[in-house]
Order: sequence, then C-alpha cells, then structure tokens
Amino acid sequence: MSDENYYEVNFDGIPGPTHLYSGLAHGNLASFDSDGQVSNPKQAALQSLEKIYTVYKLGIKQAVIPPQRKPHIIHLKTFEIEKGDLLTNLKAFYEEDIKSFAGIFSSSSMWTANAATVSPSIDCHNAKLNLTIANLKSNFHRSLECFVTYEFFRKNFSATGITINSPLATINPDEGAANHLRFCESHGQEGLELFVFGFSNVEDLQKTFKYKARQSKEAFAEIIKKHEVKNSLLCFQNPEAIDAGVFHNDVISTANENLFFFHEKTFYNQNKTIEEINSAYYKITGKHLCLVEVSQKEINLSEVVRTYLFNSQILSLPNSDAMMLVAPIECQRSEVVNHYIKKMLADYKNPIEKVQYLDLTQSMKNGGGPACLRLRIVMNDSQLQAINQKLIFNEDLYQKLKQLISTYYPDSLSLKDLLSQKTLDKIEICFDKYEELFAL
Repeated sequence: MSDENYYEVNFDGIPGPTHLYSGLAHGNLASFDSDGQVSNPKQAALQSLEKIYTVYKLGIKQAVIPPQRKPHIIHLKTFEIEKGDLLTNLKAFYEEDIKSFAGIFSSSSMWTANAATVSPSIDCHNAKLNLTIANLKSNFHRSLECFVTYEFFRKNFSATGITINSPLATINPDEGAANHLRFCESHGQEGLELFVFGFSNVEDLQKTFKYKARQSKEAFAEIIKKHEVKNSLLCFQNPEAIDAGVFHNDVISTANENLFFFHEKTFYNQNKTIEEINSAYYKITGKHLCLVEVSQKEINLSEVVRTYLFNSQILSLPNSDAMMLVAPIECQRSEVVNHYIKKMLADYKNPIEKVQYLDLTQSMKNGGGPACLRLRIVMNDSQLQAINQKLIFNEDLYQKLKQLISTYYPDSLSLKDLLSQKTLDKIEICFDKYEELFAL
C-alpha cells in the first residue's frame, strides 16, 4: 500500500447559463413534470455553488467542473440545417425539431455523477486512477456531452498515474458513476466496487414495463476489465423501481465507506444480492458492512423519488468517525422522510450523526439532487497535484464564481429566449469567462 494520503474529492458541476426545463429525460419524473416551465439559470448556479461551499467549509476537498459551452452547434450540420448565420440556423432548427433544439442547449453536464465511472488506484491491478467517460447513449441530449467531457478530463487530468478512457464505442449504454458504488473501511484502503445495471443486451432478464432501463450490464463488464478492478460485483437493478422513476441507482441507494444506505426495492432478488455484497466485502476486509435498509412501509417508492432521499451525499467528517447527510430540502419538507431521518440520527448504531438540508430546487425540478451534481474521485497526493489546480475549490474561486454567475447568467430563461441574438451574445461571453477563469 502506498504511503501517500488518499482523499475523496467531490468534483461538482455547475449549471450553465442555458439551464432549461425541456422534459428531455424519459423516465425522469421531475424532468417530465417541469417540461415547458421557465427556468432560473442564475438561481440554479448559485444554489449549486452554495452546496459546494457548504461541503468545502466542512474541511472536505472540493473541485469544480465548469459547464460545457452551448449551443452544441456541430449537431446543426448533422441535421443539414445551413441557412446562413447561427441565429438563422437556430430559428430553423427550433421550427423543425424543438426537442432537439432544446437538446443542443441543455445544461445537463451539470450532473457530473454521469460524467464517468471512477476506480481509484488502490482498487486496480494497474495501480492507476482509472476513469471511463460515460457514453450516455440512452438520451440524445446527454450523448452530446460525452466527447466534450472526454476532452476536458484528458486535458485537465494529464498524469502518468491517471488513465482517462474514452466513451465506450459499443452499442452498450453507460451512465457513469450514478450506477456505481464503492465500499471500503476508509477511502485509502482497497475496496469493493459495485456496478448496478438495468438490463442486458445478451441475457434474458426481467424487463421493465413503463420506462426503459439505461445502464447495460455489458458496458460495466467492459469497464471492470479496462480498469483492472480487483474486487467487483455486478448487481441487477429492480425493474419495479425503474418503472417508479428510479432511472439511476443513486435515486434509490447510496454508500460511504462501510455504510450502505438503501431501499428494499433497490435490487432484483434483493435479499440474495445484499448477502452477496456483504459476503464479498467480508472477504476483502474481514468485516461486515453497516447495512441500513429503508422499507417500503417506512418510505414508499413514490416518496423516495419525490424527495430524492438517497440522492443525498453522505460525507465522512474530517478528524471524526461521524458521517453527515447532505440532503435536499424536499426531505425536510416531507413529513415521512423527515421523521425517518430524525429516527436515523438517533440510532447510535448508525454512523450518520448530522444532517444538512440544502435548497437545490432548480436542479431538483429537472431530476437532479445533491449526489447528481458531484463526481466522487478518490485520489492520492500525487494525482491531486497533477491535475489543473485551477479546478480546486477555495475561498477565492468561490468569490470569483459568485461574481461570474451574478453578472452573466440570465435570471430567467425559456426556449424562445434562445432565439434572441442579445441572449446568445451574453451566453457566449459567460462561457468565455469560464474558460479564462479555469485556463481551459
């Protein structure tokens, strides 16, 4: 084992100036319910920034992944719309395919839990920090992100101890860390990696009835091989949960170190799966997981999806054995969920001793909670020092981002607003300022 220190660094995304509600994500109930509403990009970005700042002040390492430049104009050529200048092309595209028009402006890269699947070097036979950028093939607007994300990580994470794999080129959809869990005694110790899939392109598995599953088993099998993961398990997501709006595993379960916090409807054949997970963990560590299962009777699936309880972040507090739950304010406002959290905090066997509620309404209305907004990367000192240091969050960056957002973001935005040259010009300046700030 290396003598270097290891840290779990949260790489948070920030909603861009084109944060919209367009109902683009099939199976994401909040996204569908918000379709067509006027969004508030400035509020969205400031809410996300305050989440980053809250975690940073706890003494936990934070970094920032800036929003991707929009519109994604290369896609206009795919649709063979070339009728003059950009604004003319955009107007034509708006009339011909309004959903795809919304897609090229979507700020969905803010949900960095879908950016990549990450295996720390301590878990891998090749002793490298391995990232495979998610291909996000299940949704058109998200698939546009993947190669921009790849270029970002390739340029900003350039180091011999880090491997950045390009998005999988196969037909197998991959949704990244939103379906990936890691269990360990501490972040710097070898762990068990759990890969949760929703369907297989080869095996005849139980199907969903209402919504299409997004994560393929074959994609994760390929990633396990690429990363040379020492200890891994592939687990089948419960189709019933997907049909209830659990489009990613991080909507129904989450983990931190040796704690597994999950709902009874998380997996298909749940009891057997939990036994397999706990047994595999015991073989690695000689210890059992701390298993906290929420029953359907305590909190039903509908309330799980509405409040995003399991999309909370669980944080290991520095210089302490305690953990903290960073939950969306919807959990506090739900009588059922609020009651459950209070009971959980009072349980001395549960390492979660504190809760922090955050207002992330703008992200939540599109179906993304605290955990969706961050990519967890366990890094050692050398790896952390090798990346673009301008991404590392500190008080100075907080003030600069707050100023940038307050100055250049629209207060409100609808799809039709994006047919205004004045709006487009202001958005372009905003992206220029991001590139200057992070030296991209």
